[in-house]
Amino acid sequence: MKLSVVIPVLNEERNIHELVRRLWTVLEPSVAFEIIFVNDGSIDGTAELLRKLHDQDKRIKSVHLARNFGHQAAISAGLRAACGEAVVLMDGDLQDAPELIPEFLQKWQEGYQVVFAVRKRRRAHWVKRIAYRTFYRVLRAISNIDIPLDSGDFSLIDRRVVDIVNAMPERTRFVRGMRSWAGFRQVGVEVVRDPRYAGTPKYTFRRLLRLALDGLFSFSYRPLQLASLFGLAISGLAIILAVGLILLKVLHGIPLLGWTSLMVTVLFLGGIQLISLGIIGEYVGRIYDEARGRPTYVVGSIVGETRLDPGDGEVGER
Repeated sequence: MKLSVVIPVLNEERNIHELVRRLWTVLEPSVAFEIIFVNDGSIDGTAELLRKLHDQDKRIKSVHLARNFGHQAAISAGLRAACGEAVVLMDGDLQDAPELIPEFLQKWQEGYQVVFAVRKRRRAHWVKRIAYRTFYRVLRAISNIDIPLDSGDFSLIDRRVVDIVNAMPERTRFVRGMRSWAGFRQVGVEVVRDPRYAGTPKYTFRRLLRLALDGLFSFSYRPLQLASLFGLAISGLAIILAVGLILLKVLHGIPLLGWTSLMVTVLFLGGIQLISLGIIGEYVGRIYDEARGRPTYVVGSIVGETRLDPGDGEVGER
């Protein structure tokens, strides 16, 4: 198998036919391929549609998770299932254009192990565009590794890199960061991200915020260091303020009366302490998840032949 296309889907029955048609048009003339849909707990007709597509073409396969485990977990399941020498990751809403895959393949044949899409322009609400732009720049500024700006999960990954990502044991998955961490030759391709073809976005503000926190806390210790810097800065400010008050009292006999300044100081310090505790809590929560050792996902069923082993603790029955 030359190429695997992994597509996580959640209630995308209105998009799948068009997506398969466009993938077929792009891939059929040029490369041996398989398409692996990962059904992340859909409650519409997605599961039945995927089974019918497999009956029509055995190259269209599907992994059905036991419930909704989240976008990054679904991608991880797809990476483990893929058989190809290279794997393309893309969303199922047609915001990632299948017509870009030949350009990815060309870069791969030139020797690049990772080819990722860089969003030159995003056709979305201006608030979402600003939020995404801010997130990627903050992540790059504080991350321990070089994560490319404005690059999402839409990418082609060589089998060697896929095996490395699959071998990473962490439960909190941020695949685009893991892909960057693996290294090797990587290159970006500028794209214009299309609007959703049909249906409603599945990434709510809450899920986007959780994804952003996963990226920030999984690839950087800077938030912990920032909490320490806050403490040092406030301690220094308190010392300066104390010396100033003593000098005012000793040299000029001017006492500072009233409770306003005291309340402001107490509330400010309390806020800093709670922020620091929240940052520590995010790291402790991730440590707790790793210590429990629960699987990232549970597969309920598999349609078609994949690399997933039914004996694996994360896999159910075919």
